[in-house]
Amino acid sequence: MLKPLLIEIGVEELPAVPLLKELKNIETKYAKILEEYALLGEFEFYYTPRRLVLWHREFKVSQEDSVEEFFGAPLAVAYKDGEPTPAAKGFAKKCGVTLEELSSTDKGGKEVLYYKKDVKGKASVELLAEIIEKWIKSLEFGKTMRWGSASDKFIRPIRWVNVMMDDKLVPFTLFGVNAAKSTFLHRIAKFGALDVGGAKEYFEVLKEGGVTLFPELRAEKIKADFTKIEKESGLTIEVDEELFDEVVAITENPTALLGSFDEAFLRLPPEVIITSMKEHQRYFPVFKDGKLINKFVVVSNALTDDFTEVIAGNEVVLRPRLADGLFFWDNDLKRGLSTQGLEKITFFKGLGTVTDKIDREEKIASRLFDKYDFSANKEDLTRAVKLAKADLMSEMVYEFTELQGLMGGYYAQEQGENEVVATAITEQYLPDGEDSELPSTPLSAVVAMSIKLDTLLGLFSVNQIPTGSRDPFALRRAVNGILRIVNEYGFSFDIIETMKELSAGYETIDLEKLESFILERVKRYYKVNPSIIAAVLASGERDLLALGQKIEALNNLVNSEGFSEVSATFNRVANIVKDLDLNADLNVNADLFEEEAEKALFSRYSEVTSATYATYEEELDALLGLKPELDIFFTNVMVNADDENIKNNRKSLVASVYKSILNIADIKEVSI
Repeated sequence: MLKPLLIEIGVEELPAVPLLKELKNIETKYAKILEEYALLGEFEFYYTPRRLVLWHREFKVSQEDSVEEFFGAPLAVAYKDGEPTPAAKGFAKKCGVTLEELSSTDKGGKEVLYYKKDVKGKASVELLAEIIEKWIKSLEFGKTMRWGSASDKFIRPIRWVNVMMDDKLVPFTLFGVNAAKSTFLHRIAKFGALDVGGAKEYFEVLKEGGVTLFPELRAEKIKADFTKIEKESGLTIEVDEELFDEVVAITENPTALLGSFDEAFLRLPPEVIITSMKEHQRYFPVFKDGKLINKFVVVSNALTDDFTEVIAGNEVVLRPRLADGLFFWDNDLKRGLSTQGLEKITFFKGLGTVTDKIDREEKIASRLFDKYDFSANKEDLTRAVKLAKADLMSEMVYEFTELQGLMGGYYAQEQGENEVVATAITEQYLPDGEDSELPSTPLSAVVAMSIKLDTLLGLFSVNQIPTGSRDPFALRRAVNGILRIVNEYGFSFDIIETMKELSAGYETIDLEKLESFILERVKRYYKVNPSIIAAVLASGERDLLALGQKIEALNNLVNSEGFSEVSATFNRVANIVKDLDLNADLNVNADLFEEEAEKALFSRYSEVTSATYATYEEELDALLGLKPELDIFFTNVMVNADDENIKNNRKSLVASVYKSILNIADIKEVSI
């Protein structure tokens, strides 16, 4: 039999970020618990800042009856001379029956003790208290709290519990709160509890009480309000998806409203205004013709027909935030960009101060500048590196730490630094994510690489190597950033030779571990068949730029039509030369050729290897194009000839072909 079931856990306002982080696990955890109790069925989960709700349109009123089987020791062990042994007695005790009630059955070709009993399913109402409490305790929101005299902990105090199967209350107590057939509406609609007749009535009660229970409906309402505001005002609202999800999570009756602030604050950098609005007030910035204007959008939770006071209140709250920002801005401009004081800030234990880090970054940047030939002024590079961390001493960055670097770029411009330097300071941490922008100039790219490389080398030198999923210093992201820069700007970067050179100024670094760490990121960075990456790495290539180019070249050819036939031929080549030392000189003597097929192969091979290629793909395509000559060679030529000189000459010919391809990739490693 099936009945509707509603479970509502009422809480004080839930913080949005922890809730959203756990959101993807909430339903999974509940389903797993239901499965443990043999009560799994379809359900839906909803949330508002004041409630977690589970809704079953149809829920089993009881578990299904089942059969439990118990298997014991073999009869030969259970009985000796017709008398039960301790094994038999122990099995009977375990099953809760007498020896006479046991039987036997065949299992694995042996006759063993056996007992079967029918188990009547329990009523769901007897299990729900245990299920709900187990579910609530399984949720992980980070920080938890106790309240009142309760010993249990949760992210916020639980204030009411409502569990109804159809129109009947399921009585139980959760964290000291007794279940009741009542709920709480929007605070403006009604402050106290309101009785609810039954599970199906619950949804209508909330709707009439100003609570939009379904998150997707709240999201749709906010989007509709945004569209209306944009249409009526001719403005554009910048929608940050994370902020949008937070707003959906902290409102029960959302209404988007357009407010404004004093135009004088627009002399602040846009990022300061936007950060202040987003971080502190959860406001959305507004633009006109691509330029930030003195407007903002707030999503109100108020239940009213007149939002005049709501808008005015939010405008009043925002003003002191922006006034603080303007105060910091003016003070920082008076002081100017200065690294004084950074010598007192420790970067990391064992790695000195921030000043020490800047010195190391400058040395790396200088070496990279000399290595890469591009049009730029080395003095600009040095200046950018020296000033990159200067804004750490600014009041603005002290208040808004996430603006470090960006503010340095603005201050650099204001104090007359040239555009190249200011841009490099602004872009020093790019790219800082998979979809992040890249530095816009080669000089900015070298500055960004230098910062990432010093962090990587420095932390490896003090054995702060990421393990498992832990990566507190984002070293994996740093390597990904280096990969993106190298590929974008065509910077050659050999992870063995270059890292060995750059590591000279650090304490002992395990360069083999560092190489393995970087190569592990390479394997995850490229979204291709893993065997393609393995094939390129097997060639011995360790230059990040060449690695990327070779992986792309091989991937394109592997995915082209007919590669499986090509692969078969070159796997045969690999098999023939597997015992040869490919590092030795492979001298092929054309005077020892006896068959036209070997002459044709050598002639074509010489032609291919003497040509110049613009890309690795062109070169690899040409080498793999030797397949017809190789197939004819294998058909008409006996490689293992009786004459030792002829045999070795033929093997050297085949090995030469394979070695040329191995400069790009080991084809036999590719699995398709």
